[in-house]
Amino acid sequence: MVKHQPLQVYERQLCLSCLTGIYGCRWKRYQRSHDDSSKWECTWFLILSSSFLLLLVWSYFWWEAQNDYNEFNWLLYNRSGEWNDGTVPVIAATLVGFSYVTFLLILGLCHIALGQQLNLYWIHKIGVLAVLTSTIAGVVSIDDLWRDEWEIVLISLQSTGPFLHIGAVAVVTTLGWLVAGQVMHGGLQVIVLLLLYVCVLLGLYLVPLTISSPCIMPPASLKPRPSIIGRRGAPMLAPENTIMSFNKALQQKVIAFEADVTISMDGVPFLMRDHTLRRTTDVASRFPGRQHEDASLFNWTEIRSLNAGVWFLRNDPYWTVKFISTRDYGRAVNQTVCSLVELLRLAAKSNCSVLFSLRIPAPEHPRHKLWISDVQKAVQRSGIQPEQVMWTQDSYRYQVRASAPLLHQTVKEMLPVDGLKEKATHTLSLHYSKATVAEIRDSNVSLNVYPVNEPWLFSVLWCSGVESVSSDAPHVLCKVPHPIWLMSPDEYCLIWVTSDLVSAAIVIGIFILQKWRMSGMRSYNPEQIMLSAVARKPGRDVNIMKEKLIFSGDIGSGPLASSSESAYCNCIDYLCNSTASCFVMY
Repeated sequence: MVKHQPLQVYERQLCLSCLTGIYGCRWKRYQRSHDDSSKWECTWFLILSSSFLLLLVWSYFWWEAQNDYNEFNWLLYNRSGEWNDGTVPVIAATLVGFSYVTFLLILGLCHIALGQQLNLYWIHKIGVLAVLTSTIAGVVSIDDLWRDEWEIVLISLQSTGPFLHIGAVAVVTTLGWLVAGQVMHGGLQVIVLLLLYVCVLLGLYLVPLTISSPCIMPPASLKPRPSIIGRRGAPMLAPENTIMSFNKALQQKVIAFEADVTISMDGVPFLMRDHTLRRTTDVASRFPGRQHEDASLFNWTEIRSLNAGVWFLRNDPYWTVKFISTRDYGRAVNQTVCSLVELLRLAAKSNCSVLFSLRIPAPEHPRHKLWISDVQKAVQRSGIQPEQVMWTQDSYRYQVRASAPLLHQTVKEMLPVDGLKEKATHTLSLHYSKATVAEIRDSNVSLNVYPVNEPWLFSVLWCSGVESVSSDAPHVLCKVPHPIWLMSPDEYCLIWVTSDLVSAAIVIGIFILQKWRMSGMRSYNPEQIMLSAVARKPGRDVNIMKEKLIFSGDIGSGPLASSSESAYCNCIDYLCNSTASCFVMY
């Protein structure tokens, strides 16, 4: 007997084809399946999710580490001897890897939402493993090379924590649709998934109990805006430690200059951050055989003959040279190494203070026992008031105090009150990672924090009560008239509770909606025969309808077989008369 079977008329599913094709290279309809995913593919989805979370933390770290990009490059320079912007390849690789893994994760979640079987293509598996391995290698390398920088992640949470909490609640709430869809299928694994989801959601609801930010305070308790100190001048606008750089800092209304001082062979204190002159001068072309020598082994005449501006225009360490005017470009080309006397005279003229740290000459250096008197002579020659000079010197502190009692001395470590009295100082200059909010608010001394280049960090320290900050970017901080955000505890509590309640209501609604959908699908009788006829335009009949006859053996017997055959014949007659589509389902 001939069995008549109509070819089903499939609607084009371009989006679904792209979804399964890109994720698992399943471009054809017959390659797709609604069966449960294998344990192997579920494991790969967990690996993909873990890679996403790791890359999310890694990307967040580098986003917040913008404050210290120059410190990172300087660290690499001290290890390799060559100046390169090491952040560019790291950030580029992180951006590519994060985008790739995020895209695959979204495709995987769409598979789950549509009930499609997970089947990650083998090329994507290799790609995910490559991204995961390289990210782990990067984390290990940074932990070895730049371990102290991890502190910025915890510090940044004081600024971003409340907003990250709201974002995380929104994401987990959205995932409730997928979880609810899986829960409705039942089973032990589904119960475990539901418990895990509820625990994560409740944990997020209670996270604000652990969030502590100095910016959550009554606005009336906010202290005055911290003063800004130009760290090596304004090194983003001009070559560092040059007169041009300090003049640029003055234009940004700084109250003081911060510099690093070295003593030359003939006893002239000059400004130099590095141990050698290679990075910031043209010593390689002027004195090729001495480019690796210590900067203190040159006399002042030799140092003064070096150009200290071309390197800035060539290397562009802060990516700011393209914004420099033609006039400033010409000035930068002609900059020379600045002496301490020149800096002090500029400070005296502009009524600014100077905060400097001195690198003590080596024992074999001719000025090893005379460096204190060399600095004191420079202060006297400049005409600046000794009270305007702050000397950061942890070693030989008592000798400095005995020789120059009028100079203010600062400390680079947090000490108890008795320790500060012993060192005869009332000024602290701390790295931002070494100053906690509680210590800042409880300290009874003048506190300066460095380096502060990003507005978010400046805002956090402002709310903490810091009096001044040292910055490589005074032109950026001078445009921050108030903290980025500031709210009272009651306002934050209201936002917290409201977001949690809205999230809980949405999650409950999602589960109710999914249960209603599933109950509607279960009430459908798959054995009934449905006829669906849609009239088409006669001119498009050939393009829209596809039908075939498959000739085979016995069609079967029984009521269902005869009913199907009758329905099919009726449908064919209808199609011939009204040019419609027919679906036979059983």
